[in-house]
Amino acid sequence: MENRQKVLNLLGLAKRAGKLVTGEELVLKQIRNGQARLVLLASDCGMSTMKKISNKCDSYAVNIITEFTKQELSIAIGQSRTVIAVNDAGFSKKMLQLLEA
Repeated sequence: MENRQKVLNLLGLAKRAGKLVTGEELVLKQIRNGQARLVLLASDCGMSTMKKISNKCDSYAVNIITEFTKQELSIAIGQSRTVIAVNDAGFSKKMLQLLEA
């Protein structure tokens, strides 16, 4: 199984474990509160959303992944979402390791 698919599978596990926050406003709040460990932003999201989320991640030194489409992210968590924050250090570390390999 390729690493991109493993990341999507981990995303589904994190969702079931209650370690994800979805939706633009909630994700921004998590970033500001320092609770977001990793942000996944759909590569096909709108320009304003892309700018807003990426600027906030840069400001608060949160890793951001933009290589998945909205459809891939939505299928992985079972909801239609464009932006997802992972609040668990273990899940985010493993996802970053898989994507760097």
